[in-house]
Amino acid sequence: MITTIRSIVFQALYWLTSIFYVLGAIPLLILPGRKPLMRWIFGYTRVMCFWMRWIAGIKIVVRGKEKVPDGPLIIAAKHQSWGDGFLTFSQFEDIAFVTGDHLENFPLVGGVLRKMGAIVVDNCGGAHARARLVDQELKKAQNQNRRILIYPEGHLAPVGQQYRYKKGVFHMYQAYGRPVVPAATNLGLRWPQQHWRLTPGEAVIEYLDPIEPGLDKETFMLRLERAIETRSIELLGEEAPKDRELGALLPDPRS
Repeated sequence: MITTIRSIVFQALYWLTSIFYVLGAIPLLILPGRKPLMRWIFGYTRVMCFWMRWIAGIKIVVRGKEKVPDGPLIIAAKHQSWGDGFLTFSQFEDIAFVTGDHLENFPLVGGVLRKMGAIVVDNCGGAHARARLVDQELKKAQNQNRRILIYPEGHLAPVGQQYRYKKGVFHMYQAYGRPVVPAATNLGLRWPQQHWRLTPGEAVIEYLDPIEPGLDKETFMLRLERAIETRSIELLGEEAPKDRELGALLPDPRS
């Protein structure tokens, strides 16, 4: 009962906080430069992590941040929860993230994404979209000395399971010429996918050993997937779901 009440209060604060920060971002869109907006978004993610800790009872533990090199790089993370982005953004003040162009359909969101310097991928653009990504978006991010966040599966995965890793992360790794830092998490135990009900307890995000540039596609993809999935399952511990095969490959929901 207490957990349910805490979850209801958290959801109310989640939406009120989100609306406040979206509206507050509007005047920042006309200011020159990206930094004022990024500081505003950074504050938003910190507030959300505060609500997660003190309202929902989720203790956030960050491990391995010392393994993240300075300068531009790619963080490739497990995606189990709506809250994954809050955890990662709250650790780095200026990070670009990769998202599909579907988010541009929401009012104001497209303008905010462009101002933030998000890397928006045309989901139907094929090779042309990939060429634009390499020629424009990645070069811009590298010139600005930015870290990039990408979820290689492209979907929120149920705890203990995974979707096929998309090859786009390799093309970014190859074009960027910088290390890729895998990131594992068990946040889905506390805030599963897009569910409204949260469960108190410890949530870990762990940055793993960087993958240096220069690997071929097969070697890179295998190493990345093994690192993220193996450690994410280990972080589940005794709370791993007993009713499903851990690490099972799920069909793409868009197919």
